[in-house]
Amino acid sequence: MTDNNRKEHKVIDFFSGKSFSDLAQEKLIRLAPENDGLCMLYSNDNNPDRYFAMKILCWGLRWNGDVVALVPWLNQLVSCPDIQDPINGCWEGYYDPDIDQVFYDAPMHKVVELETALAYFETHLDHKPGVTVQEIADNIGTHAMFIEADEKTLTLTEVVSWRLDSDGKVEAMLADQDGITSTPVLPGDPCLYPATDNPQFRYFFQHHIANQIKNEDPEAMAAIALLIDR
Repeated sequence: MTDNNRKEHKVIDFFSGKSFSDLAQEKLIRLAPENDGLCMLYSNDNNPDRYFAMKILCWGLRWNGDVVALVPWLNQLVSCPDIQDPINGCWEGYYDPDIDQVFYDAPMHKVVELETALAYFETHLDHKPGVTVQEIADNIGTHAMFIEADEKTLTLTEVVSWRLDSDGKVEAMLADQDGITSTPVLPGDPCLYPATDNPQFRYFFQHHIANQIKNEDPEAMAAIALLIDR
């Protein structure tokens, strides 16, 4: 190991607590949409006797060859096994509701799909920073929530797609209503922009929670109030 590699291995990212060399190995390089309704199972300390299911958005292939499921979690797209927050939730495994089965590794058909796609598209990849590698449609009804400056007005906007950049970052893409020139708005449309570009963006919600918020469900609104106060 060279001196530069030793230094890189010792440098720790402040937010994740992982070395930069480990983070580089976890970089996402390919996505595969989840189209069969597989879910993530999670638990939290507020409900010690219950498990909750959340639809998986997609599966991601990491630089080190690992394949993990990804879900919109709070304000970013997160690898399911990395969710370890006792208050908001801890990953407990994957779940197939059709056969009521819990499992812990990516299904082989998704591993094969990702590895095969990478082998085909790798020669076309541009590894320059800021280049879009892939963009997939959102198929689980994800909404982005915005809070106005007065913190009293909430706006929910549907996520159209998710864009994987060459640095491994995945951005939720929203439609700029003033820029729409044709409908439906599809992945790659020029009117799309990353949710994080809007300073009023706060959280992601799947469609059933978003609908509860739109209908001003008391429990949903109380949960939103707790998030805002954090």
